[in-house]
Amino acid sequence: LCLQVPELEKTTVRIRQPERVRGIIQSLREQGVAKLQVISDFDMTLSRFGCNGRRCPTSHNILDTSRVISEDGKKKLKDLLQHYYPIEIDPNRTLEEKRPLMVEWWTRAHELLVQQKIRKGDIAQIVRESEAMLRYGHRDVVLRDGFTDFFDQLHKNNVPLFIFSAGVGDILEEIIRQANVFYSNVNVVSNYMDFNDDGVLTHFKGPLIHTYNKNNTVLQGTGYFQQLSTKTNIILLGDSMGDLTMADGVPSVENILKIGFLNDKVEERREKYLESYDIVLESDETLDVVNGILRYVLTE
Repeated sequence: LCLQVPELEKTTVRIRQPERVRGIIQSLREQGVAKLQVISDFDMTLSRFGCNGRRCPTSHNILDTSRVISEDGKKKLKDLLQHYYPIEIDPNRTLEEKRPLMVEWWTRAHELLVQQKIRKGDIAQIVRESEAMLRYGHRDVVLRDGFTDFFDQLHKNNVPLFIFSAGVGDILEEIIRQANVFYSNVNVVSNYMDFNDDGVLTHFKGPLIHTYNKNNTVLQGTGYFQQLSTKTNIILLGDSMGDLTMADGVPSVENILKIGFLNDKVEERREKYLESYDIVLESDETLDVVNGILRYVLTE
């Protein structure tokens, strides 16, 4: 397979069942572009985990640390992160234990953001001024290396890209827009803000999407996957155990290739990731492997 997809030779790549993966990639290629869709998480999957030795901001972080949040608000949001993030990634806790705690975290964070009276008109500027973009002087830095190639390949071949995110949809869309890759084939389901007639944030639209409920329960009524019922081959990209259920709403899956970015606590989480994802990318800040597979699958 490395002959067709040389990127799989990278030292960041781990595959538990190479034969199985070869079979899936072969099927994706043989069945062609007409049957393919890509389902992806956003934060720390399409966006980077780290920039130059520091954590890169997620869509929530970009908002939480922006100038529109009071110092008190920033402190409270940071306290929430420090309390709940270790729970989110703890490999020894069950999903049943984690789910109610994630709902608690997101709900409290959203309530804090609503108190800040954020204005719709400030969103583009918040993203433009965000830490990652300012420090490195260009907005590409939030997204993984190779993102342009990734979005372009899918757009050119009319492959639907479904971004399923527990982040803040308004911020996420703005990042993609400012990176000039918000194409017509991109569809986003995320936590969106609701603004009043004066353009001030009053609440977040439901249903609440957190790390561990990315499945049919929050997609009811969108009918998105039903419209794509012929797209039975899936490439799924995620960075957490919660991302594995993102394709649950697809009516009939023929082939699914699950690619997982293992960004953090690599040693202690490796085993779980290798059990769950077909391809695991360890501390890899690029989309090289994904782009290599797409190139192979999409080539006539």
